[in-house]
Amino acid sequence: FSKAFMEMGYWALQPVARLLIAFRMTPNMISWTSLIFAIFAGLSLCFGHFGFGAVFASVSFLLDSLDGMVARMTGIASDAGEVLDAAIDRYAEFFYLAGLIIYYREIPFLVVLTLAALLGSFMVSYSTAKAEALGVEPPRGNMRRPERAVYLTLGALLSPITIPWFETVSEYPVAIGYPMVVALALVALLSNVSAAERLWAIAVAIRSKQSNANVQAEEFVSEEQTAEEKESFPT
Repeated sequence: FSKAFMEMGYWALQPVARLLIAFRMTPNMISWTSLIFAIFAGLSLCFGHFGFGAVFASVSFLLDSLDGMVARMTGIASDAGEVLDAAIDRYAEFFYLAGLIIYYREIPFLVVLTLAALLGSFMVSYSTAKAEALGVEPPRGNMRRPERAVYLTLGALLSPITIPWFETVSEYPVAIGYPMVVALALVALLSNVSAAERLWAIAVAIRSKQSNANVQAEEFVSEEQTAEEKESFPT
């Protein structure tokens, strides 16, 4: 998603954030509530209730977008809060995809597809965290968390509509929900490609940073040597 699209979404959520502040909801309370709805989404999906899973996942993602906004608007943003938010994001994605793995447990290729989506999701987030830890600019790329959440939620939301039409007779032990499978395939493919591109960009940035540091160190040593020579042989 473009930066303008993301900013428009956050602007639309500001009235909701103000409402939560009015009810004295803290950012941490919002984060933990987001996790609870993510657990409900995973439980719904593991029993094949795609519609309920989409609703719970939507609420979870909405709250996840609001906790940071509330923290900034109330002036209580902190590194500890960011750590909690990041950890809950990972657990929320795990519960959602784990629910699908349980549901598809008798269909091996869908289990593998969901595991690939889970791997790509975690690797995209890991690459961003790694860049920040190494002091380089996190590379931009596809399949950040908002994009993954939209695709996966839409897949779950549309599946109950398509199942009665296209899966009245199925060769599989459960209704697979074609929109859900398409969403998983998109996330699995694009997130892993994006993660590889991000990690490569980080490696290049680190090499460039180290090269610049070595050049600066050599220039510093050269200047020191020149200064010493001038002191030894005054003109």
